[in-house]
Amino acid sequence: MISRLLRKNTSPARIAGFMVSNLIGLTIMAVGLQFYLDAYPIWDEEDSFLKSEYIAINKVIDASSTLGDKSPDFTPEEIADLQAQPWAERVGAFTRADFKVYGSLALTSPSDSNTGDTVNHSENRRLSTAMFFEAVPDEFIDVKDNGFRWTPDSEEIPIIISKDYLALYNFGFAGAAGLPRMSESLVSGIPLQLTTVSADGKERRQFYGRVVGYSNRFNTILVPESFIRSMNQRDSDPSRLIIDVNSPGDTAIRDYLDAKGWEQAGDNTSSSATFMLRIISGIIIAIGSIITILSLFILILSISLLMEKNRRKLHSLLMLGYRLEDVARPYLRLTLGASTAAGCLAVVAVILLRNYWLAPLRSLGGGEVSIIWSIILIVSLTIAIIAVNTATIRHRVKEAWR
Repeated sequence: MISRLLRKNTSPARIAGFMVSNLIGLTIMAVGLQFYLDAYPIWDEEDSFLKSEYIAINKVIDASSTLGDKSPDFTPEEIADLQAQPWAERVGAFTRADFKVYGSLALTSPSDSNTGDTVNHSENRRLSTAMFFEAVPDEFIDVKDNGFRWTPDSEEIPIIISKDYLALYNFGFAGAAGLPRMSESLVSGIPLQLTTVSADGKERRQFYGRVVGYSNRFNTILVPESFIRSMNQRDSDPSRLIIDVNSPGDTAIRDYLDAKGWEQAGDNTSSSATFMLRIISGIIIAIGSIITILSLFILILSISLLMEKNRRKLHSLLMLGYRLEDVARPYLRLTLGASTAAGCLAVVAVILLRNYWLAPLRSLGGGEVSIIWSIILIVSLTIAIIAVNTATIRHRVKEAWR
């Protein structure tokens, strides 16, 4: 009876307006978030929503560097200035080896005899080459392996190489040299024979190397920093730096490097694309937030106008002894029903709209993130809207009592 009495002046148009605007706002925010989550793995193989990105930089080698007029190394002052930039979370230095390294690998490839019967036998070949080693602080390494450690009494050196190096060997060098192609697991199981020669040429040592991982981040050959520092005969300033940036692709990074005459190693297309993805997704979520907030005000205004029209009825019911909860319940049910309906429809809308981009993104390596985060966003916002409206309704009922 109380419900029928108090809802007599309810405007279905206003309630419908709230539901539609709330539905649109929630859908836009959830779609922006879900598209970001689905597309981000295309540029980030580690598939982390809040993951920072690392960039490697070095000074440009020009005529003055070649003639020795300008050092290609970074000074402590330059590193400190770089660390002070707002987009730089951490700065690490590449430690290069000042000693020579020679590596050899015994390979066995099958060949056929020229006799009448086809008999397979093995032909031993040895691949030898000059190498170079670098090291970075452990927190910057993207290969997590407990074996990447070295102590002075160890004769085995753990090595991390770039995946590009293995691809160049398999699809470039191996075919031209008649050598077998090798998988990552095969290379990891083959011990390398390493010879190091000190910078002054007086000390020569033998080690065994073992590849313990393959990196997508570093285009170099990494060994533990403790090994490099133990073998180096002198300390020198780093010629390359690695930076943990909080906004990869930010134009401020490029402007800073250009002003300093430095360059970013490798292709930064993915960083720029990720930065643009974040900006576009942020704009979409911001627009959805504005629409959702406006829809919240529409509902609050509608409920306030309705309660103002029924102010005398509310006061009379309270004077007759009805509790505040009983008088507020019809409006609370109206808010709960409209908000829940809008939230459920928003979930359905996100699922339907996601089908338009899911197949193309999956073909590019994305689209594998669960939709649960978008649902959590919608549910959280719906609960917040209900909570705000509940507080507003109770406040209005208390005012009618006075």
